[in-house]
Amino acid sequence: MPAIAEGYLTQEQKNAFQRDGYLIVRALFSKEEADTIRQTFMEVNAEGPIPGLSEINPNYQPNDPLSFYPRMMHPHRHPELPIGDLSMRTMLDSRVETILTELFEEEPVAAQSMFYFKPAGARGQDLHQDNYYLRVKPGTCIAAWTAVDDVDMENGGMVLVPGSHVLDIMCPSKADSSQFFTTDHVDVPEGMHPVPAVMKAGDVLFFNGSVIHGSYPNTSKDRFRCAFICHYLPRRSQEVSRGYRPLYNFTGEIIEDIGDATGGGPCGVPEFASPH
Repeated sequence: MPAIAEGYLTQEQKNAFQRDGYLIVRALFSKEEADTIRQTFMEVNAEGPIPGLSEINPNYQPNDPLSFYPRMMHPHRHPELPIGDLSMRTMLDSRVETILTELFEEEPVAAQSMFYFKPAGARGQDLHQDNYYLRVKPGTCIAAWTAVDDVDMENGGMVLVPGSHVLDIMCPSKADSSQFFTTDHVDVPEGMHPVPAVMKAGDVLFFNGSVIHGSYPNTSKDRFRCAFICHYLPRRSQEVSRGYRPLYNFTGEIIEDIGDATGGGPCGVPEFASPH
């Protein structure tokens, strides 16, 4: 995979990330690379969910599109499958590393990979904040959300609340299960508004772990909204939730000197956080 030079981001892009809490980097991956990711995951899921990889929910009804296409958690941990090596290479791609280094202003560490299929008719993921789950301290995580299909509001693209990255992590309320497959909901503060992220396959959305974000149902007739998502933390971090181990640097070495998250979160429950 081709490298990009340090200083890839313009000052305007850095300012936008600091102002809004997120940034879309266009065409970071090629259309061909996005197609390869999509095809490989589709082939692995051709006969349905895979125990130990797919997030199989017994509450999904047979007519729920997500019953056949649930999201896949930590595919980089499955070297026995074609998606294993592909996910690890994509998670540790040098282009992503360069941008994360500029955004963190230090070395990044990889914590998680996920793949969302989101077929037509699938419910969305309600508004939430990522560091509620990762519990990175000090500081926060950054997500790299790679569009594997073209993404818009019709097929359930992402929405983000600009400026919400300066807010504390909030205790969520219960989501509307008729619209969202996840259980957590965070309110949009007064004076702030969700903004859609319209993307092409290969674009990557980077966003701060406090940014309120989510997606609405895929209302298209026949379009998927596939996405490959990874989470990262700064090397200086002292804590992260236990479920995100092992952590990796961008040479593929396991990082062992970052401790488990301690104490309660905003809801006062010591073990509320799990990979999301």
